[in-house]
Amino acid sequence: MLKKYSDEKNIQLLIALLKAHDIKDIVVSPGATNVSFVASCQQDSYFNIYSCVDERSAAYIACGIAAEIGNPVVLSCTGATASRNYLSGLTEAYYRKLPILAVTSSRPNGWIGNDIQQVTDRRNPPADTALLSAQIPVIHDADEEWAYTVKLNEALLELRHRGGGPVHINLQTTYSSDFSVEYLPDVPAIYRVCIDDAFPEIENGKIGICVGAHKAWSKELTAAVDAFCEKYDAVVLCDQTSNYRGEYRILSTMVCSQRREESGLRNFDLLIHIGDITGATFRFNVEKVWRVCEDGRVKDPLKKLRMVFEMSELRFFSYYGGKPNKGEKMTKQFEEWMSETKRLYDLMPELPFSNMWVAQQTIPQLPENSALHLGIYNTLRSWDFFDTPSSVNCYCNTGGFGIDGNLSTLLGASLAKPDQLCFGAVGDLSFFYDMNVLGNRHMTPNIRIIVVNNGKGVEFRQHINRAAQFDEATDVYIAAAGHNGNQSRYLVKHYAEDLGFIYLSASSKEEYERVMDKFVSPNHSEHPMLLEVFTDAGDEDKALMIARTVDQAMYEVNTESNTKKIIKKVLGKKGVETVKRIMNR
Repeated sequence: MLKKYSDEKNIQLLIALLKAHDIKDIVVSPGATNVSFVASCQQDSYFNIYSCVDERSAAYIACGIAAEIGNPVVLSCTGATASRNYLSGLTEAYYRKLPILAVTSSRPNGWIGNDIQQVTDRRNPPADTALLSAQIPVIHDADEEWAYTVKLNEALLELRHRGGGPVHINLQTTYSSDFSVEYLPDVPAIYRVCIDDAFPEIENGKIGICVGAHKAWSKELTAAVDAFCEKYDAVVLCDQTSNYRGEYRILSTMVCSQRREESGLRNFDLLIHIGDITGATFRFNVEKVWRVCEDGRVKDPLKKLRMVFEMSELRFFSYYGGKPNKGEKMTKQFEEWMSETKRLYDLMPELPFSNMWVAQQTIPQLPENSALHLGIYNTLRSWDFFDTPSSVNCYCNTGGFGIDGNLSTLLGASLAKPDQLCFGAVGDLSFFYDMNVLGNRHMTPNIRIIVVNNGKGVEFRQHINRAAQFDEATDVYIAAAGHNGNQSRYLVKHYAEDLGFIYLSASSKEEYERVMDKFVSPNHSEHPMLLEVFTDAGDEDKALMIARTVDQAMYEVNTESNTKKIIKKVLGKKGVETVKRIMNR
């Protein structure tokens, strides 16, 4: 019977990526734990394999080969103390910047410390023996396959990165005896382009720019991105924290949140990814992703990364954008996105009194050149549906993505720019988590805070959250309902007023409309403001349901009476009855 590659998926991925990254030379030391890797490689004529019993000598042999050919060389050893003998040679490689890949085969890390034969801890090699150390366990499903394919690519790229050097991969094995796999899987390779490298060509196709959380943009970068979009008929897909304000901005939340999957707008041949972690619903069908970032790190949230450009965004877009096309601008895709977005907003019925309704009413009224800071999840999601004025920058603590620190970050921003009005919107749990900062003696009068108080972590009562299936039982522990006065009408009022805040409140649309003009006034006040909005968790969920299903023709809006009628065009009778129960209509 034909014997070729091991059936161990992690070993197949590594071998396929060694070939994709043009790594051919392997120095092998004997053993049992590395049989799956070594036997698979030796039956593939692509590789040049050398044998050395002593791992100390093997590491130095690899150094000699790498110095001569200028290309990475792989080391392979078994378990027990074998890998310890690589340390001298890897230290040499580190200080000489020689690209040596030490693949140490091992049993599962969970066995460490259990007095099992030949199990040693390889998780933390000395700092000057490896630029990067990756643990590659046995792979069980598609998610793990994607994650460790990214990790393997990152490790192989590091061999040549910024001058190069040694890298360590600890490759776990199941000791499988099955070598019946004839062909390696089609594993996506990721490549890095640095500023002095040759830039790949952009092929014909549909192109988008996906922007995560981003610092304020310079005029030069905005102009370069606009020129790029004009040349390639591209769009810039944003959330509130993207902060791009050029000609091709699309706040994509409304389109991307719809349950219907048929919209071809979300299909892209190439998506250029810039910025950092986002809280937005970026649901795209993508062939490949290019990431542009100055640190050159491999990050693949869209799971289709193929290139990392280690350079400034300005350098990237200036190179590819060049001079704009002569004649008419390329705006077809932008116009299609804008048309579809407008169509959805036109279909959207009136929202119930909720965080999302507050966002809908407040965002258009934000003063020019103000700043907006949002709490995570329900607040960020709700406020992401409605576009802010072009001069308003928006921020959220998406780095750690916790509920803590939102108000403190807002205070920091207000201190840095005392002449700028700084608005914040947070849920009640986030507010009470960080409320001590309201007593800080540096609190500035340019701060204005909206607290949406629904008495719980309403995120966990939303229909999109798996905890919602427990209904009211969710409130007891998961949603942490009933704390902090249980929607007391006086607790926050007294606290805020005693600290010098102007306190406003609203429990209905009419009450909110009466106080909103004061809250969003462009005139600076002598004191900071706090507007507490009391909402119901059920209404919060209804608002989200409405926003996510306008694309399904569920509603017909009567603009004269402002009433909503559920129709059957898409859902059918049974589906409509389900929605009626959810909507309490």
